[in-house]
Amino acid sequence: PISIAVTYVVAKSIANQPFDRALEDRVMVLAQQIREAGGHITVNLPAPARDMLRADDVDNVFYQIRSTEGTVLDGDRELPMPNEEEPAQPWRVQFHNASIRNSEIRIAYVYVIAQRKPPGRERSEPRLALIQVAETLDKRTQLANQIIKGVILPEFIILPVALALVWLALSRGLSPLSELQRQLHERKPDDLSPIEPGQVPEEISPLVKSLNELLERLSQTIQMQKRFIADAAHQMKTPLAGMRTQAELALRQTGSDDIHLSLEQLAKSSESATRLVNQLLALARAENQTSETSPFVPLDLSELARGTVQDWVPASLRRGIDMGFEHPGHPVMVSGNPTMLREALSNLIDNALRYTPASGSVTIRVLADEARQVAMLEVEDTGPGIAPAERGHVFERFYRILGSNTEGSGLGLSIVREIAQQHQAEVDIFDNPRSSDPHLPGALLRITLRMEQRAPFFEDLG
Repeated sequence: PISIAVTYVVAKSIANQPFDRALEDRVMVLAQQIREAGGHITVNLPAPARDMLRADDVDNVFYQIRSTEGTVLDGDRELPMPNEEEPAQPWRVQFHNASIRNSEIRIAYVYVIAQRKPPGRERSEPRLALIQVAETLDKRTQLANQIIKGVILPEFIILPVALALVWLALSRGLSPLSELQRQLHERKPDDLSPIEPGQVPEEISPLVKSLNELLERLSQTIQMQKRFIADAAHQMKTPLAGMRTQAELALRQTGSDDIHLSLEQLAKSSESATRLVNQLLALARAENQTSETSPFVPLDLSELARGTVQDWVPASLRRGIDMGFEHPGHPVMVSGNPTMLREALSNLIDNALRYTPASGSVTIRVLADEARQVAMLEVEDTGPGIAPAERGHVFERFYRILGSNTEGSGLGLSIVREIAQQHQAEVDIFDNPRSSDPHLPGALLRITLRMEQRAPFFEDLG
């Protein structure tokens, strides 16, 4: 419809031009027949000229000659006068549209000088006569319709062909996408293999690449969950079997001392199972931690470490271990999850207390390197330490050093490493330079939070 409307407007403009020129020629020819004699206008228009002026196969042609006084001297009296706001200009042909006998007409008119200026009155305005020639718009409409037909008909022929070509192109272009949809629909629920990029059009290859990355992350998450469930089930067997054994043994005992001993063992097994479950839950929370589910907030690392150390003071007193806390004396601001950081520090302190003998010492330090914009958290103990060959494995889940008689699940350092990775931190193990026994170097575990300019983890508020 828009194309037809635009074509019609253009066709009418094109059709008007030749007919307007023909009207202009007619009115000028008629104007040249005007004569002035004795102060009066005469028209020298022979009969053949009148017939030629009227002759037209389609349009009705009208003409009119008016004197300087506005009297119609010749032609059709019905032709209206032009409405002009500006003074008339002699010998300048102009056009306007009007209506006569219920028909739209196009009029060309010109003013001619009909009477010369009398002597001595050169400054007076010349007297003008009006000549008009008009015609109906039938021929113009026919020409416009012919132009429209010449333009629109080919469009109606081309349009179905274009639609067919577009349909064919879309069908062929989208057939790989339809095939991809079919393959994804027929996939098994556990099939997370990547999609072959060569099977899809180049335009949607970025979408396929992103989908493959999502499938890879989903596969890693599922594998992690499967491994976690398998490890949890395997590790829970031992404390549950111990609890069941102690319960059955207590049921068979008759003496109160034997029953009390079995109940003590049952309580220890229950405590071990509870600790294992809590650590498994902490590891699961650390692995599923994201910036969207739990956004980081600014926090004072010194204040967080102080509160955590206070929670472990009773445990250190029961074991006869001297636990100390050192800090720089000013806030050490980092960006992180306070719950997760407190969990990591608690696991480090618990690990240090378990492996440090009575009368030993455990020291927790908060350090700040303002030059490098690094915050450090250290847990130092005087325990047996970790051999260099074992340091690459102690962060693996459920890994226990052979020969260690200390109870544990092997999850503490795994939790620490997972939380450190969530905070873009580094976890390092060093020898304890303050060990009293050179043959027992001890262990120094350090968590380092490093700042990045686009995602700062450290702010100096000193």
